[in-house]
Amino acid sequence: MRFPLPLTLLAAAWMSATAGTRPNILFIMTDDHAAHALSCYGSRVNETPGLDRMARTGLRFANAFVVNSICTPSRATLLTGKYSHANGTPVFNRFDGSQDTVAKQVRAAGYHTGMIGKWHLGSDPTGFDRWIVLPGQGVYENPAFLTPAGRLTLEGHATQVITDLGIQFLETRPKDKPFFLMLHHKAPHREWTPDAKNREKFRNKRIPEPPTLFDDYATRPAALPENRQTVARDLTRRDLKMQPPADMPQDERGRWLGTTPTEVDVPGPDGVMRRLTGMELTRWKYQRYMQDYLACVQGVDDGVGRVLDHLDRTGLSKDTIVFYTSDNGFFLGDMGMYDKRFMYEPSLRVPLLVMGPGIESPGRAPSGIVMNVDLAPTFLELAGVRIPKDMQGRSLVPWFKDAPPARWRTSMYYRYYHDPGHHNTRQHYGVRTDTHKLVHYWKKGAWELYDLRVDPDEQRNIADDPAHAETLRSLKADLARLRTELADDDRFANDLPRDGVDGNFTERGNLGRQSIAGAVEASVNR
Repeated sequence: MRFPLPLTLLAAAWMSATAGTRPNILFIMTDDHAAHALSCYGSRVNETPGLDRMARTGLRFANAFVVNSICTPSRATLLTGKYSHANGTPVFNRFDGSQDTVAKQVRAAGYHTGMIGKWHLGSDPTGFDRWIVLPGQGVYENPAFLTPAGRLTLEGHATQVITDLGIQFLETRPKDKPFFLMLHHKAPHREWTPDAKNREKFRNKRIPEPPTLFDDYATRPAALPENRQTVARDLTRRDLKMQPPADMPQDERGRWLGTTPTEVDVPGPDGVMRRLTGMELTRWKYQRYMQDYLACVQGVDDGVGRVLDHLDRTGLSKDTIVFYTSDNGFFLGDMGMYDKRFMYEPSLRVPLLVMGPGIESPGRAPSGIVMNVDLAPTFLELAGVRIPKDMQGRSLVPWFKDAPPARWRTSMYYRYYHDPGHHNTRQHYGVRTDTHKLVHYWKKGAWELYDLRVDPDEQRNIADDPAHAETLRSLKADLARLRTELADDDRFANDLPRDGVDGNFTERGNLGRQSIAGAVEASVNR
């Protein structure tokens, strides 16, 4: 077999160990799956046996982060191996699909490429032999999909449908080529609508509260008090699955569902209705939110288990590298919030699991700082493709070996732009090391510094503490170094691209309702 570009030494070694074949690459990504909602990452709130299986038989990266914790920019970074300022997608703006991507690179190298599920980049997918994607955010029940042949609707719950489509891709792919499949779930994105089985499973579960559910933001006044993603103030009746009064006029229902309740009547243990307000109401809202969120996660875990079983049953597992991650982290009541965006740990941190042949000492949890910008270079190295010099991440393949790679990064750079956005989150950038985090809200001239060794919940901002002046100075210098190395020239600091990813797809015909088989046929990019 000929390769259009030279192989790296590690990829060549991998091929030697696997009889000269390049691995299939299966990349599974969810939307808003917090790392602390996987049992293999120490979850206190749920169990994820399918994903734990990946951690047990592969690698669980203990310190995986995103460079911009929001959906569309994260997906652009995944495809390009570049930060938001370099790929032109800092907010919910249309992704320029004419630029180089990992899909185009591996396709040119002889891989059969596929994109299934949530795309959320505004432009048509490019670089894929087959694609079938949700328009915008998509819906959970009977989702519509866009394909090269037209728009179609598939019956069922989105997580199960996307899993079915992924398995169909594996069954119908050309057998004479390695494959690269991006399988992207909608779940567990807001409004957190689970499938019936898992909804029932979590209906009456009592979820442990995080210690910071009632955070008062005392030492962090710059941005947190203004945020609009709190459990107490911002979850709507629609989020909480409340039902409008039966006699409410139809034209008032949408407004009623979109508002935040300040009191709720619920039955007590004795069956007598109780009116909840204040902290009691916040606790009730947290339970409702988490029951649905975790039920959505459980559906994803079920789907991952089905895909892994298919790989085992068909023998594909022996030459397929499987990745699992999320597009960003998520607040599970931490600091009183849901959603993401901030550079605080629940939002910054993501799960990253890798399993497959060539991984030494399975079950390890490498502690090096890795990022979503590293994934594209990783896919390229596995495919035997030279990594372009303008990619800003580093291949994770060296971590597949038992010994840590030499001269790995000791800090990472983060930047968030969408201000005020949907949740009134202020723009900021920062640096994280193994032990500390520095955040700069540049429009407010405010700094936050945390010692993660003694304050993992980021409750005490020590930026103004003279005892930590030298640490502050050192981290500011590291931040300046990273900004220079990454050529972050503030191009989007004050002039953001216009939002609009949900409506910019190429117009195409409506294929109506289709079977999974029909959807596979429509997805071929002729």
